Amino acid sequence: MKKNWLLIAVGLIVAVLAIAAIACGDDDDGDGNGNGDGNGIETPSDGNGTGNTHEQTLSDVLARGRLNCGVNDGVPGFGFLEADGTSSGFDVDFCRALAAAIFGDSELVDYVILTAAARFEALAGGEIDVLIRNTTWTLSRDAELNASFATTTFYDGQGMMVRVADGFDSIDDMEGTTICSLQGTTTELNLADRFEAGGLSYEGLTFEDNGPLEAAFTAEACQGWTSDQSQLAARRSAYPEADGGPESLLIFPEVFSKEPLGPVTRDDDSQWFDIVNWVVIGMITADEKGITSANLADFVADPGEVETSRLLGLPIEGTVFDSTLGIDPDFMQDVIAQVGNYGELYEKHIEPLGIPREGSLNASWLDGGLIYAPPWR
Repeated sequence: MKKNWLLIAVGLIVAVLAIAAIACGDDDDGDGNGNGDGNGIETPSDGNGTGNTHEQTLSDVLARGRLNCGVNDGVPGFGFLEADGTSSGFDVDFCRALAAAIFGDSELVDYVILTAAARFEALAGGEIDVLIRNTTWTLSRDAELNASFATTTFYDGQGMMVRVADGFDSIDDMEGTTICSLQGTTTELNLADRFEAGGLSYEGLTFEDNGPLEAAFTAEACQGWTSDQSQLAARRSAYPEADGGPESLLIFPEVFSKEPLGPVTRDDDSQWFDIVNWVVIGMITADEKGITSANLADFVADPGEVETSRLLGLPIEGTVFDSTLGIDPDFMQDVIAQVGNYGELYEKHIEPLGIPREGSLNASWLDGGLIYAPPWR
């Protein structure tokens, strides 16, 4: 009997040692469960020598007292650095909405300007808490870059912009031309696919950000400028009169890719992802219900329906719906009051670029578009 117990004890010790060895092996391999993701991007530290995993981001943001949001600085209407040093745009306002939800104050945001090539490294390294920088959701990014993509805020597609004076009417006219694009984007791959499909040759010229790219285009170093249609419209709207102004540029109607854009978080923190995701969903829900920054007080006084009460954190038969997100249940009141609903952001930032919401993919599903909110319950 003693011998049997001895064998059992030895077996247990061996099993424990084997489990420990496997755990160490996972960390060394960097398979996404330790401090690496298998792609040379490390999971950020929480300051205590451990990986920043499992619902750590919210507590870090609250302790810091400010949100670090990765944004663009060169796309009017989406992410743009104004002359007075402030950031503005559609994406920027989603950063503000997140701060309003967490702190009750939409101004508690530090905007981290990032190039397309540097954005995922900044996210994985903990330099930012969330990336809201016209970033396309793709399989490889989702699976390989330690990234989780929240609800799409803008459905876009890649296009081509040329100078009117060059006489091009479509991409099929651009055999042997030089095309400018940004590094580290889906743009480069989509461009290659489109020209290959058309049996066309081209020379690619890439840049880290839009400033040098526009300078090269203006200097006629390239005949075409390819990017998301929204970015092309934004850059066209601000094209200097000294260089011919917006009327000197033509954006082809052809769209040759799908580009769903939205916020991105690290995929090691489900609580933080849910907060980011449901702030966006809440703004879409408010748009569906017609709740705006202007009439919010009316809905608070008389919500009219149960889902609106849940959305605004109002009592239902004496009980307030708890989202279990770890933030105040009435957080959407701060978001709507200080930033607005989805439609307000679109009208403020996107429509002035000449991109109407009506009839587009970014219309509400109630109007035939793709912008759709899951139930708030």
